[in-house]
Amino acid sequence: MKKEEKNNGVSLFSQSEYLLDQDPIEELFALNLGDFMAENLISEDLARKVGSSSKDKKSGLINQLKELISIYSLQNTLCVLSFDSSEEQAIYTSIAYSIKQMLEIQACHIYLEKNSELELVGTTSEGCGAETAKKAFVSRETVFEDVIAVPMHCNVKSVGAFVLETEKVINEKYLQLVETMAVLFATSMTLQQTIDEANKLIEDETSLVSDLQHIRAELTALIGDLCDYQQSFVEHLANAVDTKGGYKVSHSKNTANLARQICKQIGLNEKTTDLIYYAGLLQNIGKIALSEEVFATNGKLSPEDLQKIQEHSNLGVHLLMNINFLSEVVPYITYQKERYDGSGTPEGLKGQSIPFGSRIIAVSDAYSAMTSDRPYRKAMAVEKAVEIMQSESGVKWDPVVIQALAEITK
Repeated sequence: MKKEEKNNGVSLFSQSEYLLDQDPIEELFALNLGDFMAENLISEDLARKVGSSSKDKKSGLINQLKELISIYSLQNTLCVLSFDSSEEQAIYTSIAYSIKQMLEIQACHIYLEKNSELELVGTTSEGCGAETAKKAFVSRETVFEDVIAVPMHCNVKSVGAFVLETEKVINEKYLQLVETMAVLFATSMTLQQTIDEANKLIEDETSLVSDLQHIRAELTALIGDLCDYQQSFVEHLANAVDTKGGYKVSHSKNTANLARQICKQIGLNEKTTDLIYYAGLLQNIGKIALSEEVFATNGKLSPEDLQKIQEHSNLGVHLLMNINFLSEVVPYITYQKERYDGSGTPEGLKGQSIPFGSRIIAVSDAYSAMTSDRPYRKAMAVEKAVEIMQSESGVKWDPVVIQALAEITK
């Protein structure tokens, strides 16, 4: 491939003398960085460092590894997994209780591989299902026996298994959420282990260029997988929330899509639009921890159940704050129950003091709920829903957002 003319600029990612010693892996690494850069995951400065020539190949590789490690360490992926050994049992037990609560099952146990054996690291009761966990661990497939064992695995290896004790058939969407969670956790854990290995190579003055190239290839592959699995996790979480809430269609997806349309109608930039879209998918995330019975009462809720519903957004925000790659959407979800006149919750914010993303999600969520079938009522006609929301413009809703909704639904 020819070197580009100077007046056209230097391509950051084309194979050329700007790559280190015509290294084929360097080309792959550069292409991967091109993908990451397109997703706004790295800076242009880092990309230029990769594309520039270097007299010292080992030094160049070490710099690349340090940059990747600084971006993709666990505190920037799943901080819920960033803990020391003294906290391990408490953290995994907490995760097990969360899964038990979400699925409304008898018990959940978490096994991890340690010293070539599966060890129980978190449980909601006395551990069981160890043999079934081993089968899932080896096969990398969910195993259905007296218990259900979901493998924690990624493309590189298996790291453990979730074991679910239940006397009922688990809804497919809930099971898909647990399977996606297991893969995401396994990928994050494997990425951290690979980062630890990379740090050892960086500190070892005798490490070979080939070893550094190999660990770089492993890191970039895991990072690419992690991005895919994060997206899948968000989508499955939204689907599970809709199922728990009794929606016959994908309410979360409809809310998110409508929020995106409103953003475009108003003219928000792409970055903000994407964040609001994700917040739309996850704005009812707290419902995943509530019982299905709460949502199947034909609209007749006890004071206790009503309190649970009102507090569900707080549960969701707490969960999102422990998943760092979603942390930017937290403010939008935190304040989605505020009202434009200042009479909402949790802070009683008014008008422009409410984050714009929260105002858009609030309108999108309400409209989507009103125009969808629920267990206790039929969907409302589009015209009627818009008319009702327009009557509350400036009271419940931001007039600018309501105007955008009216224009979209004409």
